[in-house]
Amino acid sequence: MGKIIAIANQKGGVGKTTTAINLGGCFGVLEYKTLLVDADPQANATSGLGHDPKNNSNIYDCLVNEVDPKDLILSTSNPNLDLLPSHIDLVGAELEMINMSNREHRLKMALDKVKDDYDFIIIDCSPSLGLITVNALTAADSVLIPVQCEYFALEGLGKLLNTIKIVQGRLNTDLEIEGIVLTMYDTRLRLANQVVEEVKTHFQELVFDTVVHRNTKLGEAPSYGETIVMHDASSKGATNYLNFAREILQKNNVTKISNEEKTIKLEDEL
Repeated sequence: MGKIIAIANQKGGVGKTTTAINLGGCFGVLEYKTLLVDADPQANATSGLGHDPKNNSNIYDCLVNEVDPKDLILSTSNPNLDLLPSHIDLVGAELEMINMSNREHRLKMALDKVKDDYDFIIIDCSPSLGLITVNALTAADSVLIPVQCEYFALEGLGKLLNTIKIVQGRLNTDLEIEGIVLTMYDTRLRLANQVVEEVKTHFQELVFDTVVHRNTKLGEAPSYGETIVMHDASSKGATNYLNFAREILQKNNVTKISNEEKTIKLEDEL
């Protein structure tokens, strides 16, 4: 039975979609069958994996019309990574779901139908704390929080953590915090190092060791409809996300990787 990880932060531009796409891609390369669920009306994860959001039935149909997700799942260039696409129509789903029974559990009911088919299911949440995000947190086993290495890094994190606490208390008592991953790290900026230290001081063991650097290849890959490991496996971005994927696997005790092989050293890839 697959583990469901929601990637959430109501602050935009922190690398949620980049992390969702590339973490899923790295799980796939490491031979773990993975489903990426695009739960953001912007549908960037859908287009970033090479699919036109306008051409497909999508997650809206699961939430509002109770369509079986197995009928909507699309393949990607990575044979171990599948996609449940999104669409701008998802904006209206929140309004349509208000008067529905079990409105907070609609996504969970949909994913329960495919959970046994995957090792991991990753949900790319929208930059909000609305009903769709609450659905994602209710469906998830854990939540992963990307935090960018910039000035307002901790802005809004309190609201997100409070929402997680409410969901844990009322809707999903098994929900855990997978951890915090630092993104958009620029070694040239002293501020970036200060943010890393501040986040690690505040959240300590919740912060993953892997830090995702700013990398032009990470920005290029979605325009080719590919994950970073399929676009340029030798790039720093690919190395970062492969290390991050391995760190999550080790944390969840689902890998037999030895300590010596825990990370890929950049100098080995250059």
